[in-house]
Amino acid sequence: MTSMKSTLLAVALLLIPAAMHAGKFQHFKVSTYIRAQDVARMDDEKFLKSTWETVSTQVDLDKIYLETHRDAFIVPEKILNKVKKFFLSKGLEVGGGITFTRSEPTDFETYSYAREEERQLVKKISEYTARFFDDIILDDFFFIDLKNDDEIRAKGSKSWTDYRLRLMADAGRELVVNPAKAVNPKVKVIIKYPNWYDHFHGLGFNLEEEPLYFDGLWTGTETRDPGSAQHLQNYLSYNIVRYFDNIAPGRNGGGWVDAGGIHMSMDRYAEQLHLTMLSRTPEIILWNYMQLAEVKITPQMRAPWQDAGGNSFRYDEMVAPFTKDGKTVTPTTMARFANVTLHQTDQLVGQLGNPVGLVSYKPYHSSGEDFLQNYLGMIGLPMDMHPQWKDDRQQILLTEQAAKDKEIVEKIKGQLRKGGDVIITTGLLKAIKDQLADVCELYCGDLKAIVNDFGFSGKSEREFIIPQVKYFTNDAWEVVSAGRPLNGGVSGYPILLRDTYSKGILFVLTIPDDFGNLYDYPAGALNIIRRAMSKDVGAYIEGPSKVSLFPYDNKTLVVENFNDQAVSVRVVVNSKVGSLRNLLTGEQLKPASLPTPQGFFGRNRFYGYAEGATVFDVTLPAHSYVGLGY
Repeated sequence: MTSMKSTLLAVALLLIPAAMHAGKFQHFKVSTYIRAQDVARMDDEKFLKSTWETVSTQVDLDKIYLETHRDAFIVPEKILNKVKKFFLSKGLEVGGGITFTRSEPTDFETYSYAREEERQLVKKISEYTARFFDDIILDDFFFIDLKNDDEIRAKGSKSWTDYRLRLMADAGRELVVNPAKAVNPKVKVIIKYPNWYDHFHGLGFNLEEEPLYFDGLWTGTETRDPGSAQHLQNYLSYNIVRYFDNIAPGRNGGGWVDAGGIHMSMDRYAEQLHLTMLSRTPEIILWNYMQLAEVKITPQMRAPWQDAGGNSFRYDEMVAPFTKDGKTVTPTTMARFANVTLHQTDQLVGQLGNPVGLVSYKPYHSSGEDFLQNYLGMIGLPMDMHPQWKDDRQQILLTEQAAKDKEIVEKIKGQLRKGGDVIITTGLLKAIKDQLADVCELYCGDLKAIVNDFGFSGKSEREFIIPQVKYFTNDAWEVVSAGRPLNGGVSGYPILLRDTYSKGILFVLTIPDDFGNLYDYPAGALNIIRRAMSKDVGAYIEGPSKVSLFPYDNKTLVVENFNDQAVSVRVVVNSKVGSLRNLLTGEQLKPASLPTPQGFFGRNRFYGYAEGATVFDVTLPAHSYVGLGY
């Protein structure tokens, strides 16, 4: 009898999270945010109720954040209390938000933190907001983008970066966190960082200090249209969460996605939501409430590849009428896309472990080869960015950002001496060539090459420019080469070069002048690169670019296709496994037959499958994913 009671108690405890999110989401919260000017509009009862009717019938929400200030406007107390009471009555958690802008339309004009009257206003806004809420998120703009005479005078002889880093780290503590807690000791003040992390330090976002005194941080995962102003690649929606997780373990509250990119198709919006949650973050904010209420579904959001069928994100099903609370609802806005995507992703993420990947060391406040890791993620290299050097990995990836660390060459030596691998990019090689000569005498200067032929690894569909890497014959070896042409040509250049030092291997990965040309590397070349860099992951993929791998520590993985057409890929597990299980359907995939190694290249460790490896063939429709376990 005692055993039966214990079993029932254990089952009940397991069901608590499900009960807490009954009818909503099992493995994360879904929230939204209302800008100050829109909160003020909700003094109109009709507007308040009609927008809630539109949003709530199409997306399940757990929480809402009400902004008190934006663009020098403060929501009156009476209206704030009214709107807060309304959403509490709907069963939502309610938090606060602040945007410290004077004029968002004027190039995101911020407050001037060298001016005492503006500093006092920032403090007043923080105190005011803390009166109403126990948690407050600062939207993207707690930085400074002004160079007025007062800021110039305060900067003195410092660089703008050094001045702004110190100014804003102090302002956050003195003008926001401490004043808010003096008014409301229970308040949690959270800083939301935007998506352009490689440029933060230039405007005063201090990732080294601010996460230590803010109560948490939040992550902007909007990638929108990768061809637009910021040129942020799809993979960033996942990668940036992982980076911030590693900056402040356990204190990264969630991701934040807006409607940007939805003009490209419903799939582009859905991908951003899905990738954010693949990072295993605990909450997502759908920016913003009025977008959920007003961005209408249009036929242009249905992409041509939907005609082929079988897609992970299915437009026709999303726009079909559905039943909720006994009523038939016809979807009208993007809120429906968010709801279907997140419920679908919810079924997957609960089966995934903790994300893992190829560690890339990016020191605090570092620049160089900006956002490159997101392009590498898009060619199938799973990224795991860290602000500190990691000693416990078999492989470390270093881009030009690592030159910020004055001890980087000694750290490279230490990794190689213990038998590990170091992968450096041509950008880093160029930046530390003289210091690195004590390890390997390599050179990458201003000489360029135009290439399109990768020999037995295949050809690219276009020509592009790469930097030339020079080395001593028989001291370093080319693993992947390219020329124009290479087969039957007159010259070739390293794409992946290897050299040795002590017990380890130093690889040099050639990065094209236009990072987007990484997507032009043929599948044969990408397969070798992925294979060489899979030691800490335990698996890799073979196939074209714009297919990403998301591995986890419980022997699960997700493969996602960002191409506009279906692709065939191979999932290679670096050990003997009997099958792969589709995490959503339960289907068992059997191993494919391995080809017989041919000649020198087939038996070389960089060109053939590792002994004991198991290979599986997978076909993915356009803009679709599959979750697998082994």
